[in-house]
Amino acid sequence: QVQLMESGGGSVQAGGSLTLSCAASGYTAGSYSMGWFRQAPAKERERVAGIGRGGGIVYADSAKDRFTISKDNGKNTLSLRMNSLKPEDTAIYYCAADVDFSKLWTGRPRYWGQGTQVTVSS
Repeated sequence: QVQLMESGGGSVQAGGSLTLSCAASGYTAGSYSMGWFRQAPAKERERVAGIGRGGGIVYADSAKDRFTISKDNGKNTLSLRMNSLKPEDTAIYYCAADVDFSKLWTGRPRYWGQGTQVTVSS
């Protein structure tokens, strides 16, 4: 079966950096569009960044210029490099995948990971 497993979360001070990873199994990452979403305490889930099968990348305004999404199809992994972290970046971060980029970006991906916690302190 298809599985997505996030790792790399933790606690950092504002201005610091963190790299999240998502390991995909049960399929090859190159067959899917993939992305990152996050959900802060008592808030709705929001999109962070997405990458299509053709390599096209889209960032939410909150992530643009600070975060970098990448996918290694050979290793079946998705990564999110987060720089200049802010307290408002605190959330559970989820990895997601779908054959259809539109479904992914609109928050309706076929597959979800279980999430990894990122906490940014002032």
